[in-house]
Amino acid sequence: MTKDRLYLLKPDFRDGDAGPYYCPDGVGIEGLLSYYPQLRTSLEVNYLDFARPRAPLASELGTENQGCPVLILAEKHASADVAGLKVSRAQGKSFLQDPADIRAYLSAAYGIASAH
Repeated sequence: MTKDRLYLLKPDFRDGDAGPYYCPDGVGIEGLLSYYPQLRTSLEVNYLDFARPRAPLASELGTENQGCPVLILAEKHASADVAGLKVSRAQGKSFLQDPADIRAYLSAAYGIASAH
């Protein structure tokens, strides 16, 4: 994998008969993608349905790690120690699940502004 891979939930999803909803954790990341559209070409951005199993994500990180948003770090970044961020590992991959950590990583790794 040569690019960092971001997984977000599709907007207007339904949970059974309820909804439509959006993912509150994904909204801040969507805002960052809107502010800095170059991120969409630097990253691989994938949108998933709310219903589980979320097959693409489950196949990469296992069924216990299907939460969104999640950023799977490219191999070139996977061994880097990302200071202060909680990097998780599963199935030989490094990833970030906390939305604040994802935003901080994107700022540091892609040279965009940081949160104030």
